[in-house]
Amino acid sequence: MKREPPHLRPGRIEPTADWSGTIEGPAARVPGPAVAPAGARVWRWLAALLLVMAGAVVLLRQPISERLWPDTRVQQLLQQGEEALARGVLTAADGSGARQRFEAAQALDEDRSEARDGLARVGQQALAQASSALGQGDLERARAAVSLAQALQVPRAQSDALDQALRAQESDRAGVARLLQQALQAHGAGLLDDPPPGAAADGEVGAVMRGALPLFGEVLELDPGNDTALEGREDALAEWLQRARRVLAAGDLAGAAAMIERARLFDPGHIDFPDTQALLTRALDQRLRAAERDLARGRLESARDGFAGLRALVPEIPEAAQGLAQVATAYAARAARHAGEFEFDQAESMLALARDTAPGVAAVGAAERALAAARQSQARLGSRVPAAQRQQRVQVLLQEMARAEARGDWILPPGDSAFDKLRAAQALLPQHPTVRRAAARLLPATRACFEDEMRANRIARARGCHDAWRALDPGDAALADARTRLAQKWVAVGTEQLGAGDVAFARRALGEARALDASAPGLSAFEQRVRTASGVEP
Repeated sequence: MKREPPHLRPGRIEPTADWSGTIEGPAARVPGPAVAPAGARVWRWLAALLLVMAGAVVLLRQPISERLWPDTRVQQLLQQGEEALARGVLTAADGSGARQRFEAAQALDEDRSEARDGLARVGQQALAQASSALGQGDLERARAAVSLAQALQVPRAQSDALDQALRAQESDRAGVARLLQQALQAHGAGLLDDPPPGAAADGEVGAVMRGALPLFGEVLELDPGNDTALEGREDALAEWLQRARRVLAAGDLAGAAAMIERARLFDPGHIDFPDTQALLTRALDQRLRAAERDLARGRLESARDGFAGLRALVPEIPEAAQGLAQVATAYAARAARHAGEFEFDQAESMLALARDTAPGVAAVGAAERALAAARQSQARLGSRVPAAQRQQRVQVLLQEMARAEARGDWILPPGDSAFDKLRAAQALLPQHPTVRRAAARLLPATRACFEDEMRANRIARARGCHDAWRALDPGDAALADARTRLAQKWVAVGTEQLGAGDVAFARRALGEARALDASAPGLSAFEQRVRTASGVEP
């Protein structure tokens, strides 16, 4: 018979091993409530504790270390507040501003003075930011900064002062909007500048009649960064300068100059300003050259009007003053010639024109003295010299004049020239037929002399004949052409001598040509060559 293992034999109770740490036996199998092992209970308690702590973290959203050591969190908030204050971030909706950080630190520890001090410094910096924003015209940022400073209870006097300044600028800004609207309306109506005084009506019509450019200017004085005003002023100025160019093209230099000067007051840096100013400068230069040509041709009245008009337009232009002085000198020379012929009424007339043109010119004084001397001479000769002796003296003077003509001494030397001999004869018997015939003969002789000397290239003697011609008949229309031809002759001879290396003669020729006719053909190119040869920069 098969034997059972000892632990399976009937009636024997043997303990059995349980690797869970418990011992099973008959008693263990007795029906009743089950008891968990001790190890399982420990693990269950640990799991429950961890779940509770995790829930607390989720619910409270605060690190456990901060709950356990609150002073560390306060220090972090204070440090973050200082950093935000240094960056100028005084407040922020996400809580990162200096105000929020210092307030959080104060909430954790109301006894910490660092948080109170930090908030006070935030308030002071808010005042500083408000002042800066006001200076820049950023009213929105200024209002936010003032509100922050008031919320942080800065000194009332400081916040009130900034608040008043802010309200004043806000009021001005409202006025800016009104002015800007008026400027845009005026621009749309084509009214670019204010009308003359008294042209605008009162009330609303008067407001509409104001010009766009002055209104845009007022807006920019109150609000320099106003983009709408800047763009409006630029467009209005472009139209204004276009009008000035049309006025200039019509020949109205005075009107165009006034408009360009007006534009300079609004914005001298406008993109169209340089080109418009250059057109005016060219027109002024053309007017100057025309006046110089009139002067060279002996058209003194036209030259005087031209130079005077230029000086009225551009008072500082030196060429206008110089031209008027030359016109006055020419008038004075005519006065002196009339005085020498004892034509005192004509002399007085020319002298008056010279005084009106440029009274300070030396030639005016010289003409006055010549006129006075001629009056004295006539009175002296007429009273002291018997008629027979005057007749004899005149005959001698006319003979001497003829000899001077033969020598070609038309103007020089002083006192012995043909011209001076004729003047002396006229002083004795101005209306004597012999004297009048001599004067009539001398004029065509000087013209013939000029042509002869020009053909022979004796330009210095040709200049003397020309001067005698001009002295005898300053109004002769042929004088202008003669001057230009003589100037060109000086240029031609000077060019030839410059090619031979005689720079000194070339400089003299340049001066002679320029004095005769500053606009003579070829003069500019010759002047450039002389300057280069002389080592002078053009």
